[in-house]
Amino acid sequence: MENRTKYGIISFAIIFIVLIVGGISFYEAVWSFPGNFDIIRNIPSEDLPLGIIPLMIVALVGTGVFITIKLGLPQIKYLWHGLKVVSGKYDDPNDKGDLSHFKALSTALSATVGIGNIAGVATAIYYGGPGALFWMWVTAFFGTSLKFAESTLSLKYREYDSEGNTAGGPMYTIEKGLGKNWRWMAVAFASFAIICSFATGNAIQAFTVSDQIYSEFAQVIGTEAFLTHKINLLSGFAVSPLQFINGIVLVLIVGAVIIGGIKRIGNVTGFLTPFMAAFYFIAASSILIAFSSELGKSFYLIFDYAFNPPAQIAGVSGGAFLVFMNSMLWGIKRGLYSNEAGQGSAPIAHSTAKTKFPVREGVVAMLGPYIDTIIICSLTGLAILTTGAWRHTQFYVERIDPNFAGQLMNSSVLTAYAFKVGLAWLFPYGDKIITITVALFAISTAISWSFYGDRSTEYLFGVKAIPYYRWIFLFFVFFGAIAELEAVWGFGDAALGFMTFPNLIAIVLLSGELKKMTKKYFSVKHPTYEEILAEREEDK
Repeated sequence: MENRTKYGIISFAIIFIVLIVGGISFYEAVWSFPGNFDIIRNIPSEDLPLGIIPLMIVALVGTGVFITIKLGLPQIKYLWHGLKVVSGKYDDPNDKGDLSHFKALSTALSATVGIGNIAGVATAIYYGGPGALFWMWVTAFFGTSLKFAESTLSLKYREYDSEGNTAGGPMYTIEKGLGKNWRWMAVAFASFAIICSFATGNAIQAFTVSDQIYSEFAQVIGTEAFLTHKINLLSGFAVSPLQFINGIVLVLIVGAVIIGGIKRIGNVTGFLTPFMAAFYFIAASSILIAFSSELGKSFYLIFDYAFNPPAQIAGVSGGAFLVFMNSMLWGIKRGLYSNEAGQGSAPIAHSTAKTKFPVREGVVAMLGPYIDTIIICSLTGLAILTTGAWRHTQFYVERIDPNFAGQLMNSSVLTAYAFKVGLAWLFPYGDKIITITVALFAISTAISWSFYGDRSTEYLFGVKAIPYYRWIFLFFVFFGAIAELEAVWGFGDAALGFMTFPNLIAIVLLSGELKKMTKKYFSVKHPTYEEILAEREEDK
């Protein structure tokens, strides 16, 4: 532990020295490298610039394809078993761990099912067109293999802290699975996980909720009322009383949950995640039912534009390959951001599962991308397409109809417009559903990410440091609610990227062990808990 603490301090020192010297642009480049260099961008030619494909995307998708082939399509072969496990058929209350399979999945999903499912899908369509949704599906398909791999390994190498709580995740997988010579990489993962928990997993979520609530109030009472009037506290930093109130309320809500630790987090997410998913599913499905006549056309657009997008850009001839790459990259980037497969966060939650079989939780984990991207993201995308809201995008104006005079909309605004149009037959406030959903998704994401940072803090600095971490986490909840600092968001996204490489390296190097574990688990019949109890009764 002393060595981890020492390495942790050194790691944070290096991270912030690089931030001071290189600036935020150095870290933001992680998602565009090496295409951010002109000499590489146009390799092999300007008409075929394969250099624009980010290394991050190649690594994530490539590792997903590698694991899929090595394990023989686990996302298909083991899907039914995963559904049976998450239903509770194999839950043994006597097994070691903190959460049931269902609660572990709910905790992981509450972190991934967030504003990416609402704003991220809309952004992918805004820039990449309908075809981007197809590439989100592709990302999710191979992402299931990554979730299976990283979560199985995290549970195999998990530990228990001095208070008896599970402590798992890629940092333990790297150190215990690859050996102490790789500890530096485990420390790097944990360090960036803590940073990411403060920014992407926290402050940006609080900002999104606070900003949405502020916008709703401003529409009703204007921006000069007492609650919504912004006061300049510092140069370029203006805050309204409503934002302060939002920050305090969010701190109280999140704090009431995370101070109780993983078991309280699991209880809350075990209720909140199914509720918010069902709420959104019903609302979006109502739109698709009302616009069912447009579904066939929408699916045609998705598949046609994925492989044969219009090559005309605002009247200027553009290569078909460039347009194809644009749709693919936007779909893959938003898909990866949505389900976080391979980035190492979800395995921290899955490592808490009550089971003696790591593979058993692995098959539960791979359900995540199916629910997150294949179902929820698809509902958002189809709502945008069937209602015609997608015409209000840059893609439509630049590549379909340059004379379109409608207002351009992006992010959650586009999704809200689609819901307003789509539910107009039922009531005139469909856009308010997005406001409610954004709040639920963002709060649940912050709650789950607090646990990811919690376990990373325990790994580096021990149990005694956790209370301090939680107070700092709550400070960033408040800070995010009152401030809009683009650099914070960029730094958080960069941290998420830097978490990914150590995790992917561990998955590849331990893939042989993973294959042995999987083969051994499925080589025998596993009785359900009811069958085990029945056998015990017979023995009596």
